[in-house]
Parts: sequence; C-alpha cells; structure tokens
Amino acid sequence: MLFKVRDQVLDLKKRCLLMAIVNVTPDSFSENGVNYDPHKAIENALRMVTNGADILDIGGESTRPGASPVAESEEIKRVVPVIEGLRKETNVLISIDTTKANVAQAALDVGADIINDISGMKQDPNMPSVAINSGASCILMHMKGTPQTMQQYTEYSEIVHEINQYFGTLIELYESMGIQREKIAIDPGIGFSKTVEQNLELIARLDQFHVHGCPILLGPSRKSFIGKTLGQPKPEDRLLGTAASVAYGIERGARIMRVHDVIEMKQVIDLTMAFEQHIYK
Repeated sequence: MLFKVRDQVLDLKKRCLLMAIVNVTPDSFSENGVNYDPHKAIENALRMVTNGADILDIGGESTRPGASPVAESEEIKRVVPVIEGLRKETNVLISIDTTKANVAQAALDVGADIINDISGMKQDPNMPSVAINSGASCILMHMKGTPQTMQQYTEYSEIVHEINQYFGTLIELYESMGIQREKIAIDPGIGFSKTVEQNLELIARLDQFHVHGCPILLGPSRKSFIGKTLGQPKPEDRLLGTAASVAYGIERGARIMRVHDVIEMKQVIDLTMAFEQHIYK
C-alpha cells in the first residue's frame, strides 16, 4: 500500500506512520491550549519529532463536538507561524488540519505537505483545486454535519457500507479531477457523528475499508468513546485505552495513527508492527 507525499513514496505495507497532534487553539478538548503560543507549539512539535513522529498535524480550529467556528483570518494567523517555524528546523512531513481552502493554501505555501480535511474536502468547494494545483496529498475523513451538529446525525442503516459508499464516491470524484489515488488516505472519523458503539464497531471492522486501496488513518486518541467504555471521564486518563485502540487498529490494517501521546504510542506502534511482520513474513 503506497502513500505519495511530495517527492516521497511511502510503502505502508510494513510500516505505520505516527501523526502527532499539534492543536494551535485555546480550546482543544484534551490539551487545554498548551500549544496556543506559536513558540511553545514549535518547541513541543520538535520534541514530538525527536520522540518519533512521522507527521505533524497542525490545526488552528477545534473540531470537538460543539466547538465554535474560527474565522479564516484567525486560523491562518494561528497555523502559519508554526508551520513556517517548523519548516526552518525540520524536514518532517506536515499536515494542515483545516476545512478552509485559503487556510490550506497558506499552510502549503510555507511548507505543509498534506491537507487533512474532516469534511472530505466538501465544505469548501475550492479545496480540491488547492490540492490539485499544489500537488498536496489529502486525508479524507467521514463526518455528517459539522462539529456543531454532527452528534445529531448518528443513524446509519449499515455504518461500514454507508461510509464505504461515501469514500468510493469522493475518491472517484477527486480522481476524475486529477488527484492520484496514491495521494489519498481515508479516515472513518472516530468520534465524528458516531455513537460509542459505532466507534467500537468501526475499529473492529477497519479491514473492510481496504477496498479503496488507500491507507487508513485512525484517530482514537483520548476520545470520549474510550472514556465512556472504560469509565474515564478525563481525556488525560485515557492513555491505556488509546494504546489498546492503536494496537487493535493496526491489527485491522490502519497505517497512520493520529495521536497526542507520542512517546507511548510510538512504542505501541513499533511493537505491534513487529508482531505483524513476524506473522506475515
């Protein structure tokens, strides 16, 4: 399974990438604004690289349930200095977590490599053009509604089938527009318009998303389905639940893990992949 990013062709058959979350916001659900200061965000992100991050995912707008929207100009003001500063210090892959085409373009202009769009590049009609013209790779997530409304839309006739239809339609559309399939990764959207049981089912059935031939990204880190399943109301107490989700997700075929706790999840990824390689060598 290949994932093309700029001039790199990443073979993810025997490798799982660690995507480190860098939320440059005052209201992220589990970080309490620790990276809101750009200098602190750069410092923390570089530490994540040292600790094993393959991708830094920079976001300037919280997407937790009920989060307030952020103006485009404010989002650019938050993320551009961080990406610009990081690019001076490291060649690590950088993704921009946004639904706004102008924010994505501003981030790509200063060194980002990947567009990570929770709306599947559907919210802003100009986003596909930004991806095409820049050559950026794309991560397409499944969500119904918006972060403000998504938990009102959790009814599915058959959840995996519906999400696979969603990805199939989007990938076909973007391929017809000129985006190579090898530049697309897919994210089933754990915690986005999903109930606790639906999140558990999606992770258990991740292997059924391989039909698209795209790398699967999984983002379970510290999320509420873990807290509700294990009785851990505080996000910072969900480390072990996150570790279990990451390990099982890899076993089900996920090859990009979006996480907060880089040191710990790097170990989980490396050991789980060691088991995988032993089984399938």
